[in-house]
Amino acid sequence: MYDLVPISLTGFNKLMDELSRLEKEAVEVRKRISEAREMGDLKENGEFIYGREQLGFIEGRLGELRAKINQSEKVDCTKVQCDRAVFGTIVTLLKLNTQEKVTYQLLGPHDADIDTGSISIHSPVGDAIHGLAPGDKASVKNPRGELHFEVLDIAKSQIA
Repeated sequence: MYDLVPISLTGFNKLMDELSRLEKEAVEVRKRISEAREMGDLKENGEFIYGREQLGFIEGRLGELRAKINQSEKVDCTKVQCDRAVFGTIVTLLKLNTQEKVTYQLLGPHDADIDTGSISIHSPVGDAIHGLAPGDKASVKNPRGELHFEVLDIAKSQIA
């Protein structure tokens, strides 16, 4: 049996929206394939060949999305405790190597996105700071060397 993976309500809704959109797209592609099949010779029917290929990609992504959704445990990030760095909290860190401040929201692997300021609790940095309180320090080894952090602040997310 698989362990459930935490996901924010916002991340879960994004997965559901993509699932719904792709299910509708799959219906349209199946219709185009059916129409192309009626045109005759399937070996040289570009619309049929392209449609089958496109449907394969769509069905593969649908399978991925369904698996992520089935393995997910929804968490409302606005209701998590902020005494420690846990899933859903916004953590401000001081990089002790450079004295640079960085802020991340700790999320799960299905909805973390470094471009939007969130990291997975399963990433090296997320794993190292998970469970820490303000004032605690952590170290992470990466290909460029070792990074040292101090947790400065932990805040509650305003987004579910």
